[in-house]
Amino acid sequence: MNKGSTSKTLDNLKWLLALLVFGAAVVGNSYFVEVAFLYRVLGVVFLFIVGLTLISLTSFGSNSIKLMRESRTEIRKVVWPTRMETTQTFLVILTAIILLCLLLWGLESLLSFLTKLVLG
Repeated sequence: MNKGSTSKTLDNLKWLLALLVFGAAVVGNSYFVEVAFLYRVLGVVFLFIVGLTLISLTSFGSNSIKLMRESRTEIRKVVWPTRMETTQTFLVILTAIILLCLLLWGLESLLSFLTKLVLG
């Protein structure tokens, strides 16, 4: 076995373990209905953290975490619109929607009138 297939097999094993942990969280939550809700929630959260940790140890998981960090950095670079720009954009869109609604209402009324005229 070469190193690539060993790594892939190990990643698949981690994914399987993570899925089993997620399944245990779901089944355990259903099975232990008589246990207090808070303890069940804490158990599910703990098991989901364990499952996500297992997934983060795979190559896909580490690449995903890297992508999320890079995305966060890019989001910080975004120049968000001011309140005034947002308000003006909203008013332009609202006006366009109202005009389009009036146009479609007029078209529907005209077509309705023509249909009644033709059909009697």
